[in-house]
Amino acid sequence: MSDPGDIGLGHRARVLVLPATEDAKREIERIGPVPPALHWLAAKAGSRGVRLERVPGRAAALLKQEMLAVGGDCAISPNVARFDDTPAPVILLGTRRQYDRLMEKLQLQPLGLRQVADELGALLTRYEQTPPPLQLPSGELSFAERTLVMGIMNMTPDSFAGDGLAADAEAAAEQARQFAAGRADIIDIGGQSTRPGSETVSIEEELRRVIPALRAIRAEVDLPVAIDTSRAEVARVAIDEGAELINDINALRGEGMAQVAAEAGVPVVIMHMQGTPHTMQDNPRYDDLITEIYDFFAQQMEAAVAAGVPVEQIIVDPGFGFGKTVDHNLEILRRLRELRSLGRPVLVGTSRKSTIGKVLDRPVDQRQWGTAATCAVAIANGANMLRVHDVAEMVQVARMSDAILRGFS
Repeated sequence: MSDPGDIGLGHRARVLVLPATEDAKREIERIGPVPPALHWLAAKAGSRGVRLERVPGRAAALLKQEMLAVGGDCAISPNVARFDDTPAPVILLGTRRQYDRLMEKLQLQPLGLRQVADELGALLTRYEQTPPPLQLPSGELSFAERTLVMGIMNMTPDSFAGDGLAADAEAAAEQARQFAAGRADIIDIGGQSTRPGSETVSIEEELRRVIPALRAIRAEVDLPVAIDTSRAEVARVAIDEGAELINDINALRGEGMAQVAAEAGVPVVIMHMQGTPHTMQDNPRYDDLITEIYDFFAQQMEAAVAAGVPVEQIIVDPGFGFGKTVDHNLEILRRLRELRSLGRPVLVGTSRKSTIGKVLDRPVDQRQWGTAATCAVAIANGANMLRVHDVAEMVQVARMSDAILRGFS
């Protein structure tokens, strides 16, 4: 069993993605450096930025001193100059070589800076490496060679995308054949609608929708199947019937879900969502979108590991469209690579969603091109897996994107 301390997220350290000077200014303004330093610090954001949470004032002052000594820079709260030791965020700016030198120096310093050095080392390693493979009952699911594609199979009668199969097991088997022909890597089957405003169905109804379809799929194709549910009983029955992954929009917070995942030993997707599907689009608000999503994942990963889920079996999904505005969703895609700081595979599900419709002014059945654009950008910004409706088309998008980013062979 993994130890929560092994995750290395004590200060919630993450690499920042700041594609423009204005992005850097906004990020630095959040911790409140003195205004004259703002533009100068932001101009350095072309080097790698790292944000640390909850650094006490005295430690922040010493950290800044050491970062300046190696040629980098550090933005700290102005309260530090007033000898306020209250923990606050810190932003480091430097090259990889400067971080290496900084970590050596911090190993000799007091005030918890040796822990900061250890966290920085673990962070940069996680960020720079491809996540290790997931262990399925049937074998490995590797991210080393390509971006994986998960095909969406809705067994509901009311899917927002208009593709609900309404508990028709025969239709599920046919769609599974199409997904396999389109070279999907995994099938994601769900029987509870999660569209905005959706109501919850009974456990019995959810099982009636997904279990016969799951059996039909497994008899038809040799692809791993994920069960898309937030209910422990549904997950348990589906795993007994051969599901090999749990996809939980509620991030294992439901009663018994973490225990089911731990006992089954299957990989789990934990997704970020503000509110519930019924309420999530009722004026979603964030003070600091990416920080709040990142902190949520850090907390839920720690909780999952404490419940017995190996951290190596966790996938994170930022929840595109789940309790977010259009601007929130677009910022997630721009800064998606920051989630690679968690060291876990990143799953992105933009397929046919309303943000695409609003940007392009297109109905749900005309959002394939918009979906393709979001998938390509997601891959360029660090996504390891895409969850899509149009499998064959998005597999082509993924393969082309991979060829550009990884090389063609």
